[in-house]
Amino acid sequence: MHTINQLSDTLSSYLATDQLQLVRRAYFYAEQAHYGQIRRSGEPYVSHPLAVAKILSDMHMDHQSLMAAMLHDVIEDTGIDKNTIDEQFGPTVADLVDGVSKLTQIEFGSREEQQAENFQKMALAMAKDIRVILVKLADRLHNMRTLGVLSPEKRRRIAMETLEIYAPIALRLGMNNVRMEFEDLGFASMYPMRSERIQAALKHARGNRKELVEKIKSQIDARLEHEGHHAEVVGREKHIYSIYKKMRTKHKSFSEIMDIFAFRIIVDSVDTCYRVLGSIHSLYKPVPGEFKDYIAIPKSNGYQSLHTVLRSMHGVPIEIQIRTREMEDMANNGIAAHWLYKSSEEPGLNGSHARARQWVQGLLEMQETAGDSLEFIESVKIDLFPDEVYVFTPKGRILELPRGATAVDFAYAVHTDVGNSCVACRINQRLAPLSEPLQNGQTVEIITSPGARPNPSWFNYAVTAKARTRIRHYLKHQRRDESVKLGRRLLDKALRGMGTDIDDLDDERRENYLREAGYSDFDSLLEDLALGNRVTAITAQQLALALGTDPDNHNYDTPPVEIHGTEGFMVSYAKCCRPIPGDHIEGYISTGRGMVVHAQDCHNLIDHREQNDKLIHLSWADDITGEFTAELRIELENHRGFIATLANRINSMDVNIEKISTEDKDPQFSYVTLEMSVHSRIHLARIMKRIRTIKSVRRVTRVRH
Repeated sequence: MHTINQLSDTLSSYLATDQLQLVRRAYFYAEQAHYGQIRRSGEPYVSHPLAVAKILSDMHMDHQSLMAAMLHDVIEDTGIDKNTIDEQFGPTVADLVDGVSKLTQIEFGSREEQQAENFQKMALAMAKDIRVILVKLADRLHNMRTLGVLSPEKRRRIAMETLEIYAPIALRLGMNNVRMEFEDLGFASMYPMRSERIQAALKHARGNRKELVEKIKSQIDARLEHEGHHAEVVGREKHIYSIYKKMRTKHKSFSEIMDIFAFRIIVDSVDTCYRVLGSIHSLYKPVPGEFKDYIAIPKSNGYQSLHTVLRSMHGVPIEIQIRTREMEDMANNGIAAHWLYKSSEEPGLNGSHARARQWVQGLLEMQETAGDSLEFIESVKIDLFPDEVYVFTPKGRILELPRGATAVDFAYAVHTDVGNSCVACRINQRLAPLSEPLQNGQTVEIITSPGARPNPSWFNYAVTAKARTRIRHYLKHQRRDESVKLGRRLLDKALRGMGTDIDDLDDERRENYLREAGYSDFDSLLEDLALGNRVTAITAQQLALALGTDPDNHNYDTPPVEIHGTEGFMVSYAKCCRPIPGDHIEGYISTGRGMVVHAQDCHNLIDHREQNDKLIHLSWADDITGEFTAELRIELENHRGFIATLANRINSMDVNIEKISTEDKDPQFSYVTLEMSVHSRIHLARIMKRIRTIKSVRRVTRVRH
C-alpha cells in the first residue's frame, strides 16, 4: 500500500508546492471522513482513494483531479455533502466529486433501466467536466485490481460491466494502458480458467521466441544506426484478452496468433517516422495492403502512428509501429496525456481533448433525441464500436465512421438535415445503393430531395448511433403527427354524424373531458383514436353529450373518410385483398396499427362486422396519388422464353414488377403469379388487356387471397 508521503514524492516532480499541499490536505480530510471504515480486504478505507490518486498521478493529472480522487467517496459514504466540500476545496473540486459520486450507482446486475439512467448521468457529468470520467476510470481500475475479496458472482458482474462499458470508454478516450488492464483483469474474472491457460501458453511461447526476437531487434537497431536515426526499438507483447478475442473471432489457434512478432520504434520527430519507415522497408519486404498511416489521418480517439507489416528472415511476419515520444504518450494515456499543458484559456480545444469533447457532445445530442434511457445506452454501445473506416466528402473533408457503415450513416454524420432528406448516393462518382458498406478512402456524395424523409428500412443497414437515433426520432414524431391527423379526421366524421363538430368544443369543455378521460392534451386523445386504442364512436358520443347534443338523434348523412394515398404510417393496405383506387373500400381500426384499408367485399372484413365501432366507411380521393400493389395470376402455354416475353410486355407499360413466381400445371401449361405496382383499377385493366395480347396467354385474373 502506498502512503501519502510516497505519493507526495511522485507529485513533487510535476506539481507546484502549493498544489501539492492542497492534494495532501484533501487526503487528510478524506482520512478523517472515512475514519473507522474498513475495506473488504481489511485495509483502512482511505487506502482506496489514495490508490486512485496514485493511478492519476502516473498519468500526470492536475491537482484538482487528484483532490477529487481523494474525496470521490466522501459524499457517497460519509455524512459530508457537496456544499461542505465546496466551502473547503472550491466549486471545481466539489463538482468533480459530485459528478463521480453520481456514477457509483451504475451496476450491470441491477435492472437494465436503472443502469441506463445512471449512464445518462455519466454523460451529463462528463459534459460539465471531462475529468469526471478520468477519476471514475481510475476508481474502477483500482476496484478491478482488488476484486479478489468479492464473491465469484459479484466479480463476474463487475467484470462484465467493465468489459462492456468502461474498457470501450477508455479506448474511445485513447487511454490504451487503462483499457488493456481493464480487459485483462475483466477477462481473468469472467473466465479464470481460460485466462490462466493463455497466460501459461504465453509464458512458454515467450521462452521459445526470445532468441528470434533478439535477432530481429538487433537487425533493426543496426539498420537504423547505420542510417543515422536515433530511435528506441522495443518488442511489443500482445495482451491476454486481445489474444483470446483474435482466437475467437478469427477462429485461429494460439500458435497462429503468436507467429506474428511485434515491435514499436519510438523516434524524436514526425519527419523521422517516415524516414525510419523507408529504412525498415529496405531491410525487410513489406506486405502489400498492410500499411496504415494514422499520423496523416489520426484515429477518432487521437491515436497516431505508422503501422506496417513485413516479412523478415525465414518468412516470419513482423508488425511494426513507428511513432514519436509524444504519440507514444498519447497512445498510452490518451486524453490524460499532457493534461497539465493544455491551454487554460481554451480548455479542450487541442488534439484529443477536442475529440473527446465532440464525442461527449454527441452523447448529449443522442440523449436529447432518445425515446428512453434503454434506447440511449444501446446507442452509446454502438458508438463505442472501435473499428473505423475513413471516407471523404466531395470537398475533401475526412469523416470517421464505424466499419460496416453505409451512405445513410455518412449522410447523418455530415448533418441531420442531409440524412433526413437523403434519397440516393454516389460512391467514387458512381450511383450506388444506400445500403452498400463504405470502404476506406472512398469519396461519398449524398443526393438529397426537399420532400424526402427517412425510410424505416434504413434501420436494417444504419450502423452509427447518431443515424439510428435520428431516424428513430424522426419516424416517431412523423408517426405521431400522422396519428393526430388521422384521429382528427375520424373524430370529426363521427361528430358530424351527430350534428356537431370538433370546432364547437370550447377550451373549458375540452379540458374537463380530457381530465375525466385521463389525457394530458387533446393530441394524445386523437393519437389513441387513430391507433385503435380508443373507440371513436364512443368518444364522439361522450363529446356530443358534453356539448348538449343528443347523439342518438342523428340522421345526418356524413360523407366517407377520403383516402389520398399520402397518409403515411397510420394507413396501411390489407395484403389479403390488396385494394387499389377504384375498388369499393372500408377501413378497420386495428389496435396499435392504425387504419387498415380493405376492399368492401374482402372475406376478412366479415370477421370484423360485429365490431361496428371499429369499421370506417372510406372512399378514394379524386386526387389519389401513389402506387399500389396488385397481384395477377396468368395461365399460359409453355414455350422457351415466355417469362422474358411477359416481363418485356409489362415493362413497356412502365410498370414495376415487385415479385414473379411460376408453377407448372402440367408439361403443356404453367401458372405465373405477378406482383406489380399500379395506380388504379383502370391502369390494372390496361395491363391485363396488354398481357392478353400475348399469343401463349390463355387466362389473366386478379388475385385476392
